[in-house]
Amino acid sequence: MHTITHEKNAQAAYDRIADTQQHLRRHGPALCDLFNIFDAPCGFDALCDLHGAFSRQHPDAFTIKVALKEIKEALAQQTSQATDYIARDRDFDASATLRWHGARISELHARFQYAG
Repeated sequence: MHTITHEKNAQAAYDRIADTQQHLRRHGPALCDLFNIFDAPCGFDALCDLHGAFSRQHPDAFTIKVALKEIKEALAQQTSQATDYIARDRDFDASATLRWHGARISELHARFQYAG
């Protein structure tokens, strides 16, 4: 029974890391653009840290968890005034984009709650 539990835990760890990596591949460039638009260097740095974690043969779950938390916080720090300005200045729905990315990153981060 212990072996089965360990295998399930190992598979769950692999799945959350793989899902995060897949999300980064698909949506990392848009997230990078978003941090650039909002002039949020700490979010960009955390995104770079997350990317760096996946450059290792065995990505560290704790490093991924921390980077996701920092990305989530950087997204949450954006003000409604900034989103309104960007929406007008760039004709871009910054608020909806911010909410979408924030929700996805929050979902990924929640899966790492007990990692490391």
